[in-house]
Amino acid sequence: MSLTVNIYYSGENGNARKFAEEMISSGTVEKIKSEEGNERYEYFFPMNNSEMVLLIDRWKNKEALDLHHKSPMMKKIVELRDKYKLHMRVEQYTEFLK
Repeated sequence: MSLTVNIYYSGENGNARKFAEEMISSGTVEKIKSEEGNERYEYFFPMNNSEMVLLIDRWKNKEALDLHHKSPMMKKIVELRDKYKLHMRVEQYTEFLK
């Protein structure tokens, strides 16, 4: 079973993109990718909305995601989200493999 979380970050004045760029340049994304159970952590930029960034975040199971939510990286994510005054919309999907 894997969990995929789509997080849509939106803001103004290019702040969503600046957030994603700082997440990468600060090394936070690489730290998250190296966490136990992380299977994917990628940003995408919708062509029809320059003020939005989509993060596709995939974890091996709920336990791995729960540990991520308690990790020091979450503090950095919250700090940057506040810095850039972003709003979030979250979708979560569970994949069951046969």
